[in-house]
Amino acid sequence: MLGRPKNRRRPQGKRRWLPAINWRALGATLATLTGVLAAGAVVLWALDQPIESVAVTGRFQRVSPADIDRVVKDELHGAGLLSVNLEAVRRAIHTLAWVDAVSVQRAWPRGLTVLVIEQTAVARWGGGGLVNARGELFAADERHIPPELAELEGPDGKEPEVAQRYLAASGRLTQAGLRMTALRLDARGAWEFDLADGVTVRLGRRQVDERFERFMSAALKLVTQRGEDIAYVDMRYTNGFAVGWRGAPARPQGKDGGRDGGRNA
Repeated sequence: MLGRPKNRRRPQGKRRWLPAINWRALGATLATLTGVLAAGAVVLWALDQPIESVAVTGRFQRVSPADIDRVVKDELHGAGLLSVNLEAVRRAIHTLAWVDAVSVQRAWPRGLTVLVIEQTAVARWGGGGLVNARGELFAADERHIPPELAELEGPDGKEPEVAQRYLAASGRLTQAGLRMTALRLDARGAWEFDLADGVTVRLGRRQVDERFERFMSAALKLVTQRGEDIAYVDMRYTNGFAVGWRGAPARPQGKDGGRDGGRNA
């Protein structure tokens, strides 16, 4: 005889109890946090005072402090001391001619301090350009160019290379009592430079550093003694050099008068 099936209880999972929420404590915490945020906002508002003064410092010869002050005020757009965008102000000042570096800082409670470093021109570039010691062309059409600056020439984009070679060579020449007045790099890559006494030194396209060193060791004394009689010195020879006397044909100097690599080497 079959009995009645027994009711089987389904296993029940463990009950999960949520922690009791202390609504009063939570409300107090939220109120405290809101108060802190409100107090912080009040503090920020109190510190974000209108900018009333701009102190401009630096050694100025070409840059006008008045122009800097004008650019800063135009860039504020009503911002306060905390909300002002210092980087935007710095970029705006940097667009002025002859400005090389800029630092802008807050000066509590209602001011800004601006430090400006001017560009230093080491040479001319072409007709009216100026380059700095990094070889950067920072002025392309300058009207007032110091006459003592040497004139550099070269293809577009070659300013850093030409400036670097000028700085290295002119320093050596100055120590030897000579002054470089021009340095040229032509489209084919040939180099030559002029000295203050009117002598042109041709270095060509190949072994430029070695040829310059050979000029310093072998031809420098002759140029120093007879510079007023020399039109050019051609260093494009294997072991020697050629001298072009004013009013006379070139005459090779040294052991080997053979040109290494042709006229434009």
